[in-house]
Amino acid sequence: MTNWHEATFGRMPHAVDPCVERPRLKLGFIALNDCAPLVMAREAGFFAAEGLDVTLSRESSWAAIRDKVALGLFDGAQMLAGMPIASTLGVGAAPHAMVTAVSLGLNGNAITVSNALFERMQALDSQATLSRPCSAQALRKVIEADRAAGLAPMTFGMVHPTSAHNYQLRYWLAAAGIDPDRDVRLIVVPPARMVANLRAGRLAGYCVGEPWNQMAVRAGLGRALITGYEIWNNAPEKVLGVTREWAEAYPRTHRALVRAIVRTAAWLDSHDNREAAADIIAAPGYVDAPAEVIRRTLSGRFCYQPGAAPRPAPFFNVFHRHAATFAWRSHAMWFIAQMLRWGQLGEAVDIAATADCVYRPDIYREAVQPLGIACPAGDHKIEGTHSQPWSLAASDGRRIAMASDRFFDGEIFDPGDVMAYLTAHAPRLEPALYRRLQALNSPLAACVEGMPKTAATH
Repeated sequence: MTNWHEATFGRMPHAVDPCVERPRLKLGFIALNDCAPLVMAREAGFFAAEGLDVTLSRESSWAAIRDKVALGLFDGAQMLAGMPIASTLGVGAAPHAMVTAVSLGLNGNAITVSNALFERMQALDSQATLSRPCSAQALRKVIEADRAAGLAPMTFGMVHPTSAHNYQLRYWLAAAGIDPDRDVRLIVVPPARMVANLRAGRLAGYCVGEPWNQMAVRAGLGRALITGYEIWNNAPEKVLGVTREWAEAYPRTHRALVRAIVRTAAWLDSHDNREAAADIIAAPGYVDAPAEVIRRTLSGRFCYQPGAAPRPAPFFNVFHRHAATFAWRSHAMWFIAQMLRWGQLGEAVDIAATADCVYRPDIYREAVQPLGIACPAGDHKIEGTHSQPWSLAASDGRRIAMASDRFFDGEIFDPGDVMAYLTAHAPRLEPALYRRLQALNSPLAACVEGMPKTAATH
């Protein structure tokens, strides 16, 4: 395992900021493979290299993470990428302003179903179950058969109402004509409890991060149908979340945290370091799962069915490359669009202004400046237009290598025209609310005029 200074991009280590206001910190995390940037920042010395003494606290649910940060029991935490937005807007809980300045990585999820459900899907449409990426067409036929027989909707698990897991599961279902709010029942289940609920028959399937899909496959309990990467190539997943008050009170500490996480993310994109990280995060105090299961996806392999050989999945977890740590405001806008699409917001919001308040790439740029990292010139990018590697302009004139960002159904999300996106998806909003939303966001394109729409090199 290389030590921390070997991940400083060929530069000598920069000087530790002697003026960090709060060197002793407590951060929360959930037992998932993508807690690795926080765990390894502590274990490999990246926090210490920035003058920080960090204690990590494992939590059982995302709601507990949110509440403990809001109450000041934690200085910050691993959060779902949509959670700082939801907390700021008061979706699912009392509003509390939060911000994020750094992403903890891209991808990392999958949808798994029980063996019994898979067998029914296969019997009704074997071709759909064998396609890659796998659509929900066979599942729709099972649902239609159950409805005709007068059976209650099946129950699927997801980890939080404003999680990428919930939105990816809904996106996958809706693409096959399944109504996620009528045709199935979606419930919140903590990640580490997914496998037990599948085993007990309380869930027909779920969308969760690793290692909890591979654990079900390993135990012979289910089939993984599709990964989050297959639904949306290189989608946002987790971020570091802090309250706005905390960020304003401790700006130097915040920047030191961002630097430590970015350096850890770069370290994690080395194959050898991922091997070492798998052994460490497998420990009982962290993920508490077999190291070989954690190592599988961290090293770029994924197994869809019991007894089968793992398939290459080189993008299953992306921690640093392809601007993975950058807090894209267009990602924030996508999450707000999903909250609106599925009726989670009961009031009209200025989508661009909300994204600007919560996602803070300005803090990111200032924090990583001593590291010499190339930062995107803009804060927004269109999603879904690239099926091959491409590049975008950095603020210093360099180019940043990017990867595919395709949605599995060919859709495009343009942050400059969110209302068109919402109109196409028939958002579950009262007509009067929709009109207010439309009026409030009519100048949205002007707000993102400078985004690099033509900066790609195919």
